[in-house]
Amino acid sequence: MADPRSAGAPTVLRVVLGKRLQDLREKAGLSFERAAAALDVTHATIRRMEKAEVGLKLPYVEKLLATYGVTDEEEIEGFLSLAREANKPGWWHRFRDVLPEWFSAFVSLESEANLIRAYQPHYVPGLLQTEDYAAAVLRAGMPHASAADIDRIVALRMERQSLLTRDHAPMLWVVMDETVLRRPIGGAKVMRDQVTRLMEATALPNVRLQVMPFAAGPHPAMYGPFHIFRFPIPELPDIAYAESLVGAVYFDQRNDVSQFLEALDRMCAQAAPAHTTEAILGGFRKEI
Repeated sequence: MADPRSAGAPTVLRVVLGKRLQDLREKAGLSFERAAAALDVTHATIRRMEKAEVGLKLPYVEKLLATYGVTDEEEIEGFLSLAREANKPGWWHRFRDVLPEWFSAFVSLESEANLIRAYQPHYVPGLLQTEDYAAAVLRAGMPHASAADIDRIVALRMERQSLLTRDHAPMLWVVMDETVLRRPIGGAKVMRDQVTRLMEATALPNVRLQVMPFAAGPHPAMYGPFHIFRFPIPELPDIAYAESLVGAVYFDQRNDVSQFLEALDRMCAQAAPAHTTEAILGGFRKEI
């Protein structure tokens, strides 16, 4: 996938368009150099276009389609319409003042996925956080951020959560470590409200939540949190995401993603069954 640290993190549509152009070039039997000659650019530019590392200018798309032998007007217009949509900023663009470029790609993937799987050993995933819990987590993780910036990031996080109740909402399947429930964040009331929010989320038909108890012992993902996205778009493979203090890495190679999938499948087998989660949460709520 495109490097999310590059300027203008790609939207999912830009990734799709890049892959479609790559398929056309390869079917036409043209090298990067031949395609680049048609646009009078370097071969590196063609590579970056196909990897969604740059925006796609409509004249470039038209010229490439002609070079690749695409003559059907309806197909051409379909490509151009996709390019217009791909070049539009996502809804999250208005939060660009507080949204790291590398995380913009995450929000785009999250918005287009039909299945989101995750392991979280430290805190409740953002899509399931209350406002107060989110603010407490952010203040701890961003001690130098202003109160206004924290409020903006919380607002972004709350808006992201709307995807769970929209039409054609994605399936969210999360495994949380017991540590998440044991670590006090924001005080007793914030934790009680957060556990209540989790209990409410488990009632949604598209949310599956499992807790990995301490008693389960070691498991395959003890190195840290990650997400896996799956899409209803044929051109997009499963994509895994792993985050650090200063950025993130996105994986779309089959061998890499399969290791994340296997680890998560094994953890789901070790964790408490999803249908027992509400009872587990109820027990923790009484302890708070």
